[in-house]
Amino acid sequence: MKLITIDPRALKPNPDPMRRTPATPQADALLLATIKAVGIVQPPIISPQQDGGNGYTIQYGHRRVTQAVAAELAEIDVLVADPEEDKDALRAVVENVAREAMNPVDLWRSIERLVALGWTEESIAIALAQSVRQVRKLRLLANVLPAMLDQMTRGDMPSEQQLRVIAAAGDEEQAEVWKKHKPKKGQPTVSWGEVARALTRSRMYARDASFDDDLAKAYGLVWQEDLFAPADEDSRYTTDVDAFLGAQHEWMANHLPKRGAIVEVNDWGQPKLPAKAERVYGKPGKSDCTGMYLDRSGTVQTVAYRMPKPEKKTKGSSAGDDDAAVVVAKPRPDVTRKGHEMIGDIRTDALHEALVRAPIEDDTLLALLVLAFAGQNVSIASGHADGYAKPAIHAARLLGDDGKLAFDREALQQAARGVLVDVLSCRENRSDSGVVARIAGDAIGADNFLPNMGTEDFLSCLSRIALEATCEGTSVLPRPRVKETRAALVKHFAEGRFVPPAALFAPAADAITAWAERHASADEDELETPDQASGDFDDGDAGDEIDEPAGAYAVAAE
Repeated sequence: MKLITIDPRALKPNPDPMRRTPATPQADALLLATIKAVGIVQPPIISPQQDGGNGYTIQYGHRRVTQAVAAELAEIDVLVADPEEDKDALRAVVENVAREAMNPVDLWRSIERLVALGWTEESIAIALAQSVRQVRKLRLLANVLPAMLDQMTRGDMPSEQQLRVIAAAGDEEQAEVWKKHKPKKGQPTVSWGEVARALTRSRMYARDASFDDDLAKAYGLVWQEDLFAPADEDSRYTTDVDAFLGAQHEWMANHLPKRGAIVEVNDWGQPKLPAKAERVYGKPGKSDCTGMYLDRSGTVQTVAYRMPKPEKKTKGSSAGDDDAAVVVAKPRPDVTRKGHEMIGDIRTDALHEALVRAPIEDDTLLALLVLAFAGQNVSIASGHADGYAKPAIHAARLLGDDGKLAFDREALQQAARGVLVDVLSCRENRSDSGVVARIAGDAIGADNFLPNMGTEDFLSCLSRIALEATCEGTSVLPRPRVKETRAALVKHFAEGRFVPPAALFAPAADAITAWAERHASADEDELETPDQASGDFDDGDAGDEIDEPAGAYAVAAE
């Protein structure tokens, strides 16, 4: 190669470029800005024209040349290379792959060009730093309808499994399905899943066949190769399901053991045993029978079963005794009730030990706490405005379609907040959480969310002493009548905010200490009942007139 300087406008585009899918406007704008700022960092590669002309053809670097023209550069540096058809083809692919990822359809066309020049799939994979599986996957595009290929060049690619299904179908089938599922006007993408489902055919694999090649030929079976199967297993398959199952049935009929029979299967793929037969799960005896059947994959399976022995005739028995029903003992379940109880105890011990000792991330720990409140053994007397707790609704939002925990941090926080709303309550009824709700409210600054309590409804609950204590620090003077004092306070706090200290969340320090000591030192047998627990903190009996010291009602007004 040699480096020369040339006017970019004099360069001719390659008639057979590697990259046919245009770059995005954003990518072109970024390249143009880069060229204007620092010039072309890596020179494009050109070659002399093959038609005898004196000009040059761009081998690779079309975007750089185009944007150099857009930047109004008079000259650019380029590398002139001698044309070598096969190496040139490979260099062009590598050049484009190493820069901006090529569209899969363009990459497939490049691979096919190399194959036509004598390259093997293995050598192409090594040269392009791709796996042989990826090269074979892209070569499936040769079996895809051109209209579908045009859609894929726009960046709308199916998944590998969907591509396998599409490529396995014939052109006529693909064309028929494409008419129904091609994108409508204004619809940029295709539902490749629906396309693949419409083209899906059942596969029966040679590795599941019990019959030999002679029987396969007799039924007209032709095996196809699954290119994506592991290299160490037989990946041959057929879509002629009826012929495969027919060959399997004939093989079973020719290989029935003594006391053997072909049995049908139910809707769940389980064998239907003869009436009164008892399935044998252990080692079958000499008098036991063998049933042969085909599972859902078409594989021959066997099942051992035992028929009840006929009752022996005894003296005095009548002829009608032969028709008497044979009593068969009910089979013992796989696991008895006691066994399930043992499993429950063992599981619980393991769960508790894991919760104590296993490493658990903070988000997972919080999610598990939400799930715990949704347990069927949890009963919550909720103080929620709706009157009932909904922890299961919040917990369900943390689960994915596979039944495992799947959430983002925002969803987790919202679920945790919802459960806390359902559980914590300061209401003076059976939903009262006691001192723990007061501690929680103080921890999160719930005092700031208390409304103005300088209203007629609340102030009417205060005694004369409490009302007069409320006047301290305000411009309101106590009146001779309690009603007049209350009306003056209501007018004063109409534009402000009054929260009496008794309404604040922080409980008295001695109440917290007593609660903590009681629960820290209590043995399991000493833990109080739910009724006792609800009395952790008592502000006085409902209906009693508040009789606090005068200093207890200092005004907290805004």
